[in-house]
Amino acid sequence: MSHIDPTRAQFDAFKGLDRDHPVEMLNLVAFNDLANYPGDHELARDGLTGAQAYALYGKHSGPVLARVGGSILWRGGYQATLIGPADEAWDAMFIARYPTAHAFLAMVSDPDYQRAVVHRQAAVRTSRLIRCAPQSGGERFA
Repeated sequence: MSHIDPTRAQFDAFKGLDRDHPVEMLNLVAFNDLANYPGDHELARDGLTGAQAYALYGKHSGPVLARVGGSILWRGGYQATLIGPADEAWDAMFIARYPTAHAFLAMVSDPDYQRAVVHRQAAVRTSRLIRCAPQSGGERFA
């Protein structure tokens, strides 16, 4: 099963959580080999890869992320899965931080972001977007 956009129930659950504290979003993304734009999109026949389409998403959504006070805290390159499904490998992995859930919701409703998200939808084969409450680090796992 492919996971590209949230279901209505998932989005409603997200909106039902506390919106007034920082939110960190773990993003795990696997790309399509070839971008899958809608047939009437200007890039539909350009033969872009999923990675190229995702780069366009980053280029066009990055300014909106910054405008709402968000940032990328961490980015990494996938190497191997030690525990978990053997068939899940990720092309992009990062943690985005938002000052509040309000900021995230402002980003996804911004007209510039809504124009940019078509690149993400064309690029992504499947993904995981996991909302996390920030906690302090340290030397122990728990």
